[in-house]
Amino acid sequence: MCNRYKTPTEIEIERHFRIGRESPGWWRDERTEVFPRAPGPFLRRAVDDPGYSIEGVAGQWGLIPWFAKERALKYSTNNARSEELTSKASFKDPWKRGQRCIIPAWTFDEPNWETGKNVWWKFRRADGAPWALAGLWNRWKEPGMGELVESYTMLTINADSHPLMSRMHKPDPKLPPDQQDKRSVISIERHEVDLWLTGTVNQAQQLLKMPPLSAILALR
Repeated sequence: MCNRYKTPTEIEIERHFRIGRESPGWWRDERTEVFPRAPGPFLRRAVDDPGYSIEGVAGQWGLIPWFAKERALKYSTNNARSEELTSKASFKDPWKRGQRCIIPAWTFDEPNWETGKNVWWKFRRADGAPWALAGLWNRWKEPGMGELVESYTMLTINADSHPLMSRMHKPDPKLPPDQQDKRSVISIERHEVDLWLTGTVNQAQQLLKMPPLSAILALR
């Protein structure tokens, strides 16, 4: 699971993902680290466009489900296990409705415990482009006030068989090495972004995979 990442600026996001500037200022124009429950940028299929376009949105990193009574949840929703998308109450409706999004990131951080201590490793794309991480979004109406609050979650996948990502996170000594359920973010390639945002649930399911080792540059 990921609990910290660095986002591109608004202009960098628009240039790389080729989205227009109909609403400039949707995300503050500075690089910054994003933490759970803090605001961050994400990209989705424009909700008010009867055709197809991509819009940038600023929302809370930590999806607020429709049944929440308040935005400050008592449990974590910044990550969603891809294996539980059809069953987890917080995520099954956005997944079923196709509320998929792209989370732009220059880097994401994961903890390595091979020294016996938590050492943060930073990961960026080897080609120098920003990551397009897979996520889900939701728009929640605050009871009483009626304010619409945008939020999102980052999808993860089992990484026990990955030669690099399986080395992240603290191991459980009670479990065998190949059954640790280490987690990794899911990277959507640039040519797959449109399919991720517009495809069927079955098509999106096929894109739930870890980035290949050759695409990852680890910075220690």
